[in-house]
Amino acid sequence: MKQRMWTGIAMLALALPASAAPTPDPDLPLWEFGLFGGAASTPAYPGSADRSTRGLVLPMLIYRGKVLRADRSGVSARLFDTDRVDLDLGFQMSLPARSDDVPARTGMPDLNSLLEFGPRLKVLLSEPSAPNRVRLELPLRTPLEVGNGFRRQGLVFEPRLVFETSGSNQQWQADANIGMVFGNARLNQYFYEVAPQYVTASRPAYEAKAGLMMTRFGASLSHELTRDWRVFGFTRYDNYTHAANRESPLFRKNSGLSIGVGFTWTAYRSQARAWD
Repeated sequence: MKQRMWTGIAMLALALPASAAPTPDPDLPLWEFGLFGGAASTPAYPGSADRSTRGLVLPMLIYRGKVLRADRSGVSARLFDTDRVDLDLGFQMSLPARSDDVPARTGMPDLNSLLEFGPRLKVLLSEPSAPNRVRLELPLRTPLEVGNGFRRQGLVFEPRLVFETSGSNQQWQADANIGMVFGNARLNQYFYEVAPQYVTASRPAYEAKAGLMMTRFGASLSHELTRDWRVFGFTRYDNYTHAANRESPLFRKNSGLSIGVGFTWTAYRSQARAWD
């Protein structure tokens, strides 16, 4: 998929009974409110030779409830939670790309932001020491095209391995991950299809198919400067060498690099404590 951007959308969901009930975490407030700011630069779409860069500052709400969670890792609703297995509903968003800014897509419709949501199964594979964990994540998401009536644009499956670690009192946190991204035919058509009305002398017709979109390697790091201020950064390398639609005339590069930096500032926090 296009690279992850910022998520600030709260959701409500009905929860299935959990086999292990969570307990309040004495170290974290139930909610925090403040500001989030950041900038990111990503390929305009997977395989594009052009880039999309955005910066923004938004209100930030963090909520750590029994079921509903809205924190620095995204927005989700816990459906099932044990010591080793966690099933939730997650959200994320992608950056848009204007076709006028992407020569390969001149005259074609713009690529709007995609709001993705769906279930994510997380399995703890190893915990060699308290701050170090290795986890398998299996998210299946439905992308909805923002700005076009929330039209559904297929399905994306992104299995990945995640290594997490942190310092004392969570002053710094880091993770590294490796995974693969698969899209069904409709999603690949959104990025790579060239319909007859968009054919030019240098852009032949192309019918996209389902399959692998990329192999992905990523890392992120965040550091708590003070109780209220935290800074973070991320980088992501995507390799498209074995992508199913490399023959599309819209496919221009075999790899893409994404980078981003940002901050969070907490203005208010609750006295009530979070649920773990």
